[in-house]
Amino acid sequence: MSKLDHRHLRKELAPYETANTRNSVWQIINTLVPFFLLWFFAYKSLSISYLLTFAISIIAAGFLVRIFIIFHDCCHGSFFRNKTANQIVGTITGILTLCPFEQWKHSHSIHHATSSNLNKRGTGDVWVMTVDEYVAASKLQRLSYRLYRNPFVMFVLGPIYIFLILYRFNTKTAKWKERLNTYITNMAIVAVITLLCWLVGWEAFLLVQGPIFLISGSLGIWLFYVQHQFEDSYFENQDNWDFIKAAIDGSSYYKLPKILQWLTGNIGFHHVHHLAPKIPNYYLEEVHNRHEPLQGATTITLSTSLRSLHFRLWDEKNKKFIGFKEVKSIILKEKESSISVSAPSTENS
Repeated sequence: MSKLDHRHLRKELAPYETANTRNSVWQIINTLVPFFLLWFFAYKSLSISYLLTFAISIIAAGFLVRIFIIFHDCCHGSFFRNKTANQIVGTITGILTLCPFEQWKHSHSIHHATSSNLNKRGTGDVWVMTVDEYVAASKLQRLSYRLYRNPFVMFVLGPIYIFLILYRFNTKTAKWKERLNTYITNMAIVAVITLLCWLVGWEAFLLVQGPIFLISGSLGIWLFYVQHQFEDSYFENQDNWDFIKAAIDGSSYYKLPKILQWLTGNIGFHHVHHLAPKIPNYYLEEVHNRHEPLQGATTITLSTSLRSLHFRLWDEKNKKFIGFKEVKSIILKEKESSISVSAPSTENS
């Protein structure tokens, strides 16, 4: 696609970059009301069977993911036309999802501006090492990276670290507005937890909220991970990096069953979102269906997305992700090459 086509496509998407207040309000109602009802039903079901409680908690976790999508859109300023409305709803949904609005908005905007740029990794993204970086890394660095990319660490321990610990602190460069919002969010979270523990008891609170938190947190990280970590993704150094290619080629179209697509707020149309972050989530599918160039994005499904667990390192030479097994042969070749170079040559006497 030429630069002229890029400009034409962006112009065609412009009409969708305006929120519809009615749609946004309705999404708040059909997301938050069911979530609170499910939480209440899960609590009441504790006296019947914890299996029933757990089953309800799984559904509630899906709605919490949908709440996060509302929060996400507010961070982009795309959920409402009014900036203050985005800030208020974003802060409230941030409390529910344990994410400070201003802090997350800042880091996520950096992610959008630098996604797939090998020279600007490290903020709001998943840690990705190239093959050359991994080969040159120390044993400790390799071990750290392998632990980070381990599914248990990323999707089980990850939510606990990120949502409960990391988001509770401001970065050193955070401005006063961001710091204040983090403090307000933290105090509100403590107040809500204290109130619920007083009302239902701390044991009941943990039995209900624990699974909701872990499942929704794992799903959130999975969605973020899988939509950039697919075999023929796009990564380039600054000199060759292109925003449009990073959006369309570096983000996937995660084709989900309709119920999961609804619960995840159409975030599966991630290529559309990265190309035009101001488009509200409820327009993403329509934009994808109406614009043929967007339909060329890599499509992954529930089954094919599981392959992404195998993709660990970016191979700059072949422009694709590979696993740790593939890189072993590269390391062995490097060792053999160094041995052959250092070995003394002998002459026949």
